[in-house]
Amino acid sequence: MSQVPRPSQLTACPACREPLDPADNFCGGCGADLSAVPPAALLDEGPADYRLALPDPGARTAVRAPLAPPAPPGDGPHRPAWPPGADASAGPGAPDPRTGAVLGVPPQAGHAAPGAPPGPGAVRPGAGGTGRSCGSCRSGMIDKDGYCEHCGHAQPRERDHMEHELPGVAAVSDRGLRHHRNEDAYAVSAIALADGAPATVAVVSDGVSSATRPDEASAAACAAARELLVTALPQGEDPREATHDAIMRAAEAVNSLAAPARGPLQHDPHRHENAPACTIVTAVVTGDLLTVGWVGDSRAYWVPEDRSTQPARLTEDDSWAAQMVAAGLLSEAEAYADERAHAITGWLGADAYEVEPHTASFHPDRKGVVIVCTDGLWNYAESAELMAEVTPPDARTRPLECARQLLAHALDGGGHDNVTVAVLPFPLAPEGAGSA
Repeated sequence: MSQVPRPSQLTACPACREPLDPADNFCGGCGADLSAVPPAALLDEGPADYRLALPDPGARTAVRAPLAPPAPPGDGPHRPAWPPGADASAGPGAPDPRTGAVLGVPPQAGHAAPGAPPGPGAVRPGAGGTGRSCGSCRSGMIDKDGYCEHCGHAQPRERDHMEHELPGVAAVSDRGLRHHRNEDAYAVSAIALADGAPATVAVVSDGVSSATRPDEASAAACAAARELLVTALPQGEDPREATHDAIMRAAEAVNSLAAPARGPLQHDPHRHENAPACTIVTAVVTGDLLTVGWVGDSRAYWVPEDRSTQPARLTEDDSWAAQMVAAGLLSEAEAYADERAHAITGWLGADAYEVEPHTASFHPDRKGVVIVCTDGLWNYAESAELMAEVTPPDARTRPLECARQLLAHALDGGGHDNVTVAVLPFPLAPEGAGSA
């Protein structure tokens, strides 16, 4: 590219009209190269001005350094990557057309449709870094660390906020207000059984923060459990047996993430790296049967549509607090007020004790919803009564809106943890079946 002196009268960028300083070689607004002169640089017959070429959309643009240092990822207002109301099929984790399954763990971003203008976060082929454009200034490119190379803004990760809705089940997951990343995951499916009857599946997992790569652990657990359930249930396997097998399959998937055995650490013999670990809770609705399974302290609740009837918590935590209450050593209020309350005694991971999935089946005799969630939600609505109180009355007919309102309740309460919740209406409507 040839370099030529820039005319002295060029005080604004011809591309975006950004004011220019005499020493500028690049536009600070759009990144245009102010010294580049293309073959057809002259405007008509006027030799005193130049037409500057815009940066090639398929190439990395040269931009000035941001005026202010980028903020740390956890600072600033929380900005969901996927706004409420976004079509799940257009967002990350699009439904599998064979099973109606959605994983709340986004895959790598794909390329935009040919001829479509790149929007915020769109992939630009051939670009460096992540290949995505900034959602704030819409002109800069996002580097591999997640910052815009033009305006310096930190970009929301794709797992910061996710939500999906299928016939008979909806789920929402959010990073919360205090954590720097979302270590929760979910998977939801709407399937048809062998007799054509509809069934729904929800899997929710909470990565153990004190372990390494907890976000990978929760994602692996959800994917493995969902895959087994949507395969076994249409083949006629008993939902409770399928739930047990699904959790064991999830445990195997998390175990496989552990680093291979290493030789002695000569430089740091005391160094210890925890294996990836997570909790898991599943819910399956088949006909008039509700089946739940769990390991850890993620929970499932039953909230009846008629609020004059009793709600119920369907799971018992594998935690220090639950053990103290079960042993009669502390009341529930005393146990959960202790700083050791959330120390879990059961989890999925290579360093876990022998995994013993808990399973239970119920035949609710009335309409309602099943709330499946991580402790990021139930910390703000611990008892079944409190969970029913914050669950909107139209939850059964508007499950996604219910999940959003429960998330809002947790965020309003402080959002100290990642928040994930799935809502399954019971019983399913006949049209709730997905394609098998």
